[in-house]
Amino acid sequence: MGIHHSIKENSNFAAKYCIENIDSISLLLASHNEQSNILIAGEMARLNLPNDFKNVHFSQLYGMGDHITFNMAVKGYNVSKYLPFGPISEVIPYLMRRAEENSSVNGQTNKELVMIKSELARRKGK
Repeated sequence: MGIHHSIKENSNFAAKYCIENIDSISLLLASHNEQSNILIAGEMARLNLPNDFKNVHFSQLYGMGDHITFNMAVKGYNVSKYLPFGPISEVIPYLMRRAEENSSVNGQTNKELVMIKSELARRKGK
């Protein structure tokens, strides 16, 4: 693995390393990248780890990646939303970076907006 790999590739490599050494490492995968979450869930299945294995946890920033959090929770994975807090001068730049990253992950922001609109329409139809 070298510097020419993307952040996503390096993150996935590190997460897979953690799963392969889960007897001595715990993993908190805090990612809005749907493929990364699917990859680690698949690795858990390959290693016959239960979805609610105590040393593996998935998390997304509150207000982002809600479909990932919801679907993982429905399947019994350990999931949470994280909420950064602190001085505005530190929190706002952090949230701006996350929003920028989230919008660049395969059109993730647009995908989330489409899902939200679909869910609102579904609820109106009830």
